[in-house]
Amino acid sequence: MKATSATFVRNEMLAPSAPPSTEAGPIKWMRENLFSSPLNIVLTVLGVGAVVYIVMHIAPWMLRGVWVAGTLSECREIIQARYGEGVTGACWALIRDRWQQYLFGFYPSELYWRPVLAFVLMLAAIAPVLFDALPRRVLWFTLVYPAVGFWLLWGGTVWVPVMALAGFVISYVAAKIVQPIAGTILATIAAVLTPVLWWLFLAGPAADAAQSVIPIALEGVRSREFGGFILAFTIGFTGIAFSLPLGVMLALGRQSDMFIVNKLSVGFIEFIRGVPLITLLFTASLLLNYFLPPGTDFDIILRVIIMVVLFAAAYIAEVVRGGLAALPRGQYEAADALGLDYWKAQRLIIMPQALKISIPGIVSTFIGLFKDTTLVVFVGLLDPLKGITDAVRASTDWKGVYWEPYIFVGAIFFVFCFGMSRYSMYLERKLKTDHR
Repeated sequence: MKATSATFVRNEMLAPSAPPSTEAGPIKWMRENLFSSPLNIVLTVLGVGAVVYIVMHIAPWMLRGVWVAGTLSECREIIQARYGEGVTGACWALIRDRWQQYLFGFYPSELYWRPVLAFVLMLAAIAPVLFDALPRRVLWFTLVYPAVGFWLLWGGTVWVPVMALAGFVISYVAAKIVQPIAGTILATIAAVLTPVLWWLFLAGPAADAAQSVIPIALEGVRSREFGGFILAFTIGFTGIAFSLPLGVMLALGRQSDMFIVNKLSVGFIEFIRGVPLITLLFTASLLLNYFLPPGTDFDIILRVIIMVVLFAAAYIAEVVRGGLAALPRGQYEAADALGLDYWKAQRLIIMPQALKISIPGIVSTFIGLFKDTTLVVFVGLLDPLKGITDAVRASTDWKGVYWEPYIFVGAIFFVFCFGMSRYSMYLERKLKTDHR
């Protein structure tokens, strides 16, 4: 009998085998991150023990809290009636009773809709900046939002913010007219001087004339009535929005070959970074009026915003300068090879890469800036952490309460700061094109 052989050809792939349990899933993550070495094991055990100890002592106090009460003494009576004599618990009724004050300060209650609307419109304005999937035409609203937000928060005639926006239009037109005739340098000077002259001498009379013809106004609100998180958001987000472009310009000025521009930028950055923010706030509150014409009413919040913007811009300038220094020289040479002038090279090649490198430092500066808004309490403004809390505890109903307001304010600050850090990580992942 003749032996025969047959070939076998598999027509489908075998399913991959599951990896060992120690090399996948939570067990692998714990081995690599928590128990990778004897030192890591000790630190993990100590860390877990500390967390358990803190939670065991704080969680019962928080969970025994009372949400419905009229005074602190009533809170304590309710807690002792429920859990026995000597037992303590959180008095969350303070937050329930005074949450409007923490959010709006002493803003008139009948006008709460204005800061709420301003906040909603702010989210709509920053959305196209943060997410490029949105239509680019929405950026026009982003550009005009500062005037809209100012009018909603402070009220008064609508023509004041309109004339303020007109200054930027005048700056753009002046630069376009002067550049073909006298070059970039004089066009830049014209772009800076024309809006300043407009704002100082012509914007006020123009606003009064427009108001007399078309009277559109909201009820005015004084800056001293601002407080709480409406004050923190106003100062913080305005500082973030204006300090970034100013910081970029200072970073470019510090690297400039023009002697005057370079030395002015270096002097400004080093001076601001060498002075505490609280000193600048006192300068804004007490000294700035001495340099203004007699009778000038320079709003205190505006003064604080200017100082906060200058302070943050100096730090952002150094962060951006680090990003510029990290770029290889070949990027500059590539821009020269393409025949791009200085501004096109910065806009199209250099600055996008430098800003991508600088994202962690920029966001860290923004988070610090937002938290530093609590320092305005030293110049008489009611920040949410100290100013409003002291105002609430001055009431005999809540005198003696301590931890609850700080936990509430800290939680809100954490939510916004954590959101900024998460967005920073999202942006870094999205722009990480180096090793794809």
